[in-house]
Amino acid sequence: MLIDTKFLSDNLAEYKAALKKRGSKINLDELISLGEKRKSLLIESEKLRHERNQLSSALKEKPTEQVIQKGRELKEKIQGLEEELAKIEPLISEQLMTVPNLIHADSPLGPEENKKTLRTQVEPPKFDFTPLDHEQIGTQLDLIDFERGAKVTGSKFYFLKNEAVLLEFALVNFALSKLTKLGFVPVITPEMIKDDILKGMGFAPRGPETQMYGIENTDLSLIGTAEHTLGGMHAQEAFNSKDLPRKYVGFSSCFRTEAGGYGKFSKGLYRVHQFDKVEMFIYCKPTESEKMHQELLSIEEEIWNDLEIPYRVVDLSTEDLGAASYRTYDIEAWMPGRDGGSYGEVTSTSNTTDYQSRRLNIRYKDNDKLDFVHMLNGTALAISRALVVILENNQQKDGSILMPKSLHKYLPFELIKPR
Repeated sequence: MLIDTKFLSDNLAEYKAALKKRGSKINLDELISLGEKRKSLLIESEKLRHERNQLSSALKEKPTEQVIQKGRELKEKIQGLEEELAKIEPLISEQLMTVPNLIHADSPLGPEENKKTLRTQVEPPKFDFTPLDHEQIGTQLDLIDFERGAKVTGSKFYFLKNEAVLLEFALVNFALSKLTKLGFVPVITPEMIKDDILKGMGFAPRGPETQMYGIENTDLSLIGTAEHTLGGMHAQEAFNSKDLPRKYVGFSSCFRTEAGGYGKFSKGLYRVHQFDKVEMFIYCKPTESEKMHQELLSIEEEIWNDLEIPYRVVDLSTEDLGAASYRTYDIEAWMPGRDGGSYGEVTSTSNTTDYQSRRLNIRYKDNDKLDFVHMLNGTALAISRALVVILENNQQKDGSILMPKSLHKYLPFELIKPR
C-alpha cells in the first residue's frame, strides 16, 4: 500500500521540503493533479453506472428506442472513462513509487561531502615501515586470488584461500554470537527475491539505475543484501503489538553490479560483485524507531571496538540518503593502505520509518487498531570490507597479520604468518 495522492496533498509542504533537501526534481504538484483527475473520473464513472442501473429496469420491460439509445450512450461513456482510468492509474502508481521518504530534521543538508562526523574512535596505528594495502597483503600471503577469480567469472570476483577462509567464518560466527545474545533471531535468507518485494523495499530491480543482477525470463533478482529479504519476510502481515520489536540477524551472500561505482574507491575487496554479509533488521512501533536506530548504531560500534579497528561515525547528508532512508549513519574504518591512509565506509544503519512497511503492507495491531510498523536495518559485518581493515591495520613489519583478540576463540591461529 503506497502513500496516495491525498496523503501527499495533505502533507505537501513536508514532502516538498524533503525533496528540496534531497536535491530531487520530482514534480509533486503534477502527481497530485493526476490524482485529482483520477478521482474526478471515478466520481463521473460511478455517477454514470448509477444512472445505467436505474435505466436497466426500464430496459427489462418494453424499452422505447430513446431508452435503448440512452443505454448505448451510457455504456460508451463508461467505457471511455474506464479507458482513461486505465491510462492514468499506471502513471500515478509509477510516479508514487519514485517519491522518497521524509528526512530527519537533524540530517546534515547538502551533497555527500557535507556528511557530519559525530565521533572518532581509536587512533589509527603508526607503522615504523611502509604499510601495504590488503590486495598486496592478500597476494603475498596467498589469501586472495583476484587473477583466477577474473579468469573464471570476471573482474571484481575473487577466490579466498587459506587463513582468509577461516577468518571469514570466524567473523560470521563472532557477529552471530554477539547478535543472538542480544535477542536477534538468526536467519539464513534466500538469495533471490521477487521484483515486487524489491520495489516495495525501495530498490529498482530493473533498468539502468539498478544495482541488482536480474535473472533472465523470471521476476527474480539476486539480492544485494539480506536487508531485502528480511524486509520482505513479513509482507502483507500484521504483528501483534506485544511481539514488537522483532529483531533479526540475517546471513547471506550479496550480489551487486556496482554500476557507476568505479569512479569511487574500488581497489581489491572494497567494491566487489559478490561478498558475504551479516545484516541486522528490526520491525518496531513508530514510537520506538528512534531508540532502535541508536541501538543498531551502538551494536555496530561495539563490533568495531571488539575488533580493535579505528573508526569514525558519520551522519549522512540529505542528498546522499537512499530513497527509503529517513536517516542513515555510516561507520567508516581506517584503511592504512588506501592512498597513504584514509577512512572508508564499512557499515551503514538506516531508519526507513514506515516507507517500506506502507509499500509492503506490514502493520501491527494494538487495541484493535492497525498501524504501519517502522523498519530499520544495519550492517553487522560486510565480510569483504572487514577483511580489508583487519589485514591492513594488523599487519606487522615481518609481513605477518595479528588476529583481533575477540576472534581468537573462533580461530585455530592468532597470527597469519608469511609463507
